[in-house]
Amino acid sequence: MQRCLAFKSGFVSGHNASLRVSSSRGTPAAASRRQVVVQARQAEAGVGIFGTKAGMMTYFTEEGAAVPATVIALEEGNTVTMVKTQATDGYDAVQVGYKVVPERKVRKPELGHLKKAGCLPMKHLREFKLVDSAKVAEYQPGQQLDIAEMFKAGDNVDVAGTSVGKGFQGTIKRYGMKRGAMTHGSKSHREHGSTGPGTSPGRTFPGLKMAGHMGAKRRKCRSLQVLKVDTERNAIVVKGSVPGKAGNILEIAPAKVVGVNC
Repeated sequence: MQRCLAFKSGFVSGHNASLRVSSSRGTPAAASRRQVVVQARQAEAGVGIFGTKAGMMTYFTEEGAAVPATVIALEEGNTVTMVKTQATDGYDAVQVGYKVVPERKVRKPELGHLKKAGCLPMKHLREFKLVDSAKVAEYQPGQQLDIAEMFKAGDNVDVAGTSVGKGFQGTIKRYGMKRGAMTHGSKSHREHGSTGPGTSPGRTFPGLKMAGHMGAKRRKCRSLQVLKVDTERNAIVVKGSVPGKAGNILEIAPAKVVGVNC
């Protein structure tokens, strides 16, 4: 069809992917072409580390206050596996590996990538994108990250992870909707109810809140206070809760403060 738009996707190395849209209605393609830049993940305030959620506890401060806290264990890993710069990759980032595993549990392309950096086989790889290129120059492939140098008690961090999966749930639990009457002849107890208008337009609008899979999504808790950094036990204690259940992999990075470091 002549009215259809011709989409041309151009991929740029790094986190920028450009989508060029041109019209075929007789107007010059150059005049109607526009470029959309899509950024997959925003830059962090600094290089972070990985951790494994160990559980929650009650932490007593020096003032005697009892606060809820989460213990994050640091397993073997947290090694710089790759450093990306504007000159080589089009953006600045530091790739970090976590959780050493046997070689048979790592894919061969990733295994070759890790051996090139002089690192042990690790299960998880993640990039921390940075805006300041000077911070990237401080890291080298194979460098071991020191938790004591990166975080101290009183610092604020952003903790990201996968939330607890709840399975297939209805709208009452998933979105907090009201239920119907349970007595007096009501036939609608926990049903969804109307899903759209009648004859006009006679369809269900996209994005309608309905029953479906709940949880198991990436979530980030911002500006959590670091209560303690235990170098002997290789653990960090943060105030409050973090996404996921015990055993989940977490990403800990310096907190982003608008107007200060981002």
